[in-house]
Amino acid sequence: MSIRKINVEEFVSISKDFPVFDVRTPGEYKHAHIPGAISLPLLSDEERVVIGTAYKQESRHIAIKKGLDFFGPKMRALVEEVERLTNLEPERKTIVIHCWRGGMRSGAVAWLLDMYGYTVLTISGGYKAFRKWALLQFEKEYNFKLLGGYTGSGKTPVLHEVDSLGHNVIDLENLANHRGSAFGGIGMNAQPSQEMFENILAVELYKKHLNDFIWLEDESQRIGTTMIPKSIWILMRSSPIFFIDIDFEERLKYLVHTYGIMNKEELMHSIKRITKRLGGLESANAINHILENNIPESFRILLRYYDKLYSKGLYNREGSSDLITVIKCNDVDAKTNGFKVHSAAHNLSPIENAISS
Repeated sequence: MSIRKINVEEFVSISKDFPVFDVRTPGEYKHAHIPGAISLPLLSDEERVVIGTAYKQESRHIAIKKGLDFFGPKMRALVEEVERLTNLEPERKTIVIHCWRGGMRSGAVAWLLDMYGYTVLTISGGYKAFRKWALLQFEKEYNFKLLGGYTGSGKTPVLHEVDSLGHNVIDLENLANHRGSAFGGIGMNAQPSQEMFENILAVELYKKHLNDFIWLEDESQRIGTTMIPKSIWILMRSSPIFFIDIDFEERLKYLVHTYGIMNKEELMHSIKRITKRLGGLESANAINHILENNIPESFRILLRYYDKLYSKGLYNREGSSDLITVIKCNDVDAKTNGFKVHSAAHNLSPIENAISS
């Protein structure tokens, strides 16, 4: 067998074909990693500190010897873990290994797995090189189309329907693990770090940028705790918007159905988070309605607030009147509304070209 170094561009183009193992510490992996990579730590977080301290305070050779003390007892376990995860005979499997900079950690594990019989590829420059590549993806030009609509329009299901109709779609809220707004984190798992969100987005953009255009939801720059990279956000602000226009009461019914079953304490906590912007009286009224189990009236207050907020963001962009295509929809129905968006994007039906204030 042999070990071969590949650059990041080559890695990204073939990464879906082979298992990718990240041999950095669990802490490094948890903070951010290459999407799809499997954690296979050579060292624990504590062991890495010991070796780093030895390198700085003693010598490189002492640090390497300490590393070997940690590495030796783990060799069999590392081989067996890769064997379990790949589920194939080593001689029939190619794997990719990387660490932080493509140095000793990936080199040691690559040597071990090569000796065992795997065909091993290592990423030149490691995760650091991948991260540089990821940031460069945000400087490219993309042809975006945005799906817009007031809160409660069911934009995310519509976006998925557009995807099923053959369009190129990136679901930013899914990448951020957050539905947007102050209530978007309720019932969701923890969000990725900003760095991890950027890594995932970079790979998605790379996979889809060769097509004619990419559909995104018209988002605020902040999605929960994550931020859309500034260059992508600026590009989004000058992209055409397909605005699904749905009656207030229909959207209210959808929100009550979607969020009304959620934990009342979490709902009230989310309202408190926006008290400064919503206003003390409106916040108190919205919370009191929840305490009285009158979810529709609470959400009515919140929906009026979010409509004003979204309307301001919709028009606070250069050339907004020329960017917006309005698609009138009778109710919140993803299949019907998704087809209307699909038709509008291909000029298959007459639509309004200005939104009434």
